Amino acid sequence: MSQGWQPHQRRGPIAAEYSSPGPRYMVPGSTGQNKHDARKHMAPSYSFGIRHAKFTSDCSPGPGYLVQPNITRAGPDGTPHYSLYSRPKDVLAFKTPGPGTYSPEKAGKSAQKSAPAYSLSSRTKGFRFDQSPAANAYTLPNILGGKAVGKNSAPCYSLTGRSKIGSFHEDLQKTPGPGTYRVANPNLYRQNAPSYSMTARNQLPSDSTRKPGPGQHSPEKVVITKKKAPSYSFGTRHSEFMCPVILEHD
Repeated sequence: MSQGWQPHQRRGPIAAEYSSPGPRYMVPGSTGQNKHDARKHMAPSYSFGIRHAKFTSDCSPGPGYLVQPNITRAGPDGTPHYSLYSRPKDVLAFKTPGPGTYSPEKAGKSAQKSAPAYSLSSRTKGFRFDQSPAANAYTLPNILGGKAVGKNSAPCYSLTGRSKIGSFHEDLQKTPGPGTYRVANPNLYRQNAPSYSMTARNQLPSDSTRKPGPGQHSPEKVVITKKKAPSYSFGTRHSEFMCPVILEHD
């Protein structure tokens, strides 16, 4: 196993998979005391307070009312008042627990040694598309065989497969016959012998050949043995990029 990179599942989504919140952002406000914007100065805030509890009613009942005899112009006359309350409930006696009430087997680690205990908790709140790799997603190096990583390996032996050539179950029908081989030309690896070929028959001219008649000759067009008047022609337009023809006798 190589120590380089191995393909694996990704641990979570990338930033490109998150959608933009749009023009509506949760910006903290600049008024009030709770959740005030930390980037702006907060002015002092005052409150009206709360209404205090009243022990007596100070609301005037109006002009028609009956004044109690213990009320003076300065308020109550100060005579003591007594009231009768209900009997309070008796305190329950403490019940001492008996020997069977205790459960020493449930004491746990505080009273005796115990084996380690494990529990499975609920899944934590992560990304919406969180795909955590499972335990079988990891590939650990093999510790068996002659290619163990970081450990000494014992000598390993292997049994090879049975060879099909020369064995008792060899298919002899696939053996090539004498006609399968290609015979090489002896002229390739020995002295080349002389070779001869037969050409086609050559036909000599005879009376059966076609001869030109008197009307086929044009003596008036012969200019090699006679003088000829000059002749002119317009010619053709040549391209500026065309290479001139250079003959061997030039």
